[in-house]
Amino acid sequence: MNRSIRHLAVVILAVLGLMTGWMTWLQVVVGPDFRDDPRNVRVAAARVAKERGPIITADGVVVARSTANPDDRRVFRRTYPEGDLYAHVVGYSTFLFGDRGLEAGAAEILSSGQDSTISSVFTALTGGDLAPKGIRLTIDHDLQTAAAEALGDQPGAVVVIDPATGAVLAMVSSPTFDPNQLLGSQAGTAGTGLEVDPAEPLLNRATAAAYPPGSTFKVITTAAALETGVAGTATPYDDVVELELPGSTAVIRNFDRRVCTDGTTVTVQEAFIRSCNTTFGAIGLDLGAAGLVTGAEGFGFNLEVPFDFDVASSTIPSAASFLNDLPGVAQSAIGQRDVQATPLGMALTAAAVANDGVIMIPYLLDAVFDVDGDVTDITSPATWQRAM
Repeated sequence: MNRSIRHLAVVILAVLGLMTGWMTWLQVVVGPDFRDDPRNVRVAAARVAKERGPIITADGVVVARSTANPDDRRVFRRTYPEGDLYAHVVGYSTFLFGDRGLEAGAAEILSSGQDSTISSVFTALTGGDLAPKGIRLTIDHDLQTAAAEALGDQPGAVVVIDPATGAVLAMVSSPTFDPNQLLGSQAGTAGTGLEVDPAEPLLNRATAAAYPPGSTFKVITTAAALETGVAGTATPYDDVVELELPGSTAVIRNFDRRVCTDGTTVTVQEAFIRSCNTTFGAIGLDLGAAGLVTGAEGFGFNLEVPFDFDVASSTIPSAASFLNDLPGVAQSAIGQRDVQATPLGMALTAAAVANDGVIMIPYLLDAVFDVDGDVTDITSPATWQRAM
């Protein structure tokens, strides 16, 4: 009898142990994954209710804040006081469309830790800070405004970077949108309209789209030629109306279909000043595929750019892909063919020239501050690449 009771007790204890272990595993190990799964409707409800920290510019302009519901101080509504000016930088945090931009990239910093999870309770019991923190951007409000006004209604992007630190001082994409439209009773209709708009206002053209860089790529071709010794600033090239590409009937012409200078010779320096396609096509042929691609990769092409949220990479085909394709090398040397670059990537290229060949890691998040306004963390500038 006693033996049977002991066996039963052992079984019960084993089952309780397994249940305790299982519940602990669910709560601690996989619980956060279940909690944060976008298919979990509680996530959407929590996003509406939880307070998030403010986002301010380098000069103190508030660009995102959470406002308490006067009828229920536990429920908060996210608002964007500057409307569409910071839409692609700050992004949004909404019930229906989730998080985007810095609202997504800095969600762990901005979000309040006050919830019913075990980790939240444990943090509270141990005196941890559950209040949401705010973030200060590197962006200067006046520069951001000037960039937006200069771009106007033209599709495109503007990126301004401090070459010495990598701090992004302005980032604008057009067309844009007002994230406040994605809040409230008409959010569904507004969001659907933005998603199907052929002008793609939700697309951050500064970081998420890549384009042929054209003549801006000649900075990279020049740097590669100088670094490898293929050419110097005074190296002369034939000043031709059109450059015949080897193994092809294709040619490269200058923009005005004329010679670059006087039709005799032109130096690399003169060709750079005048942006001569014929000369840079010839420089590309002298560099060869390996020299050109290696030079571009020194400026961050084909690499993942470290940033505060996901960004597209600038790309150039591999050297091997140019085998038996010298015309492709020449065309790539003037930023055409299959070369693709983001505006952020080309801003980093220009910044490298201004910073003695060093590319700093670009960043938007300058500092984190607590509810009292005291800075708790600050970004330290760091080197990413030596381009030349």
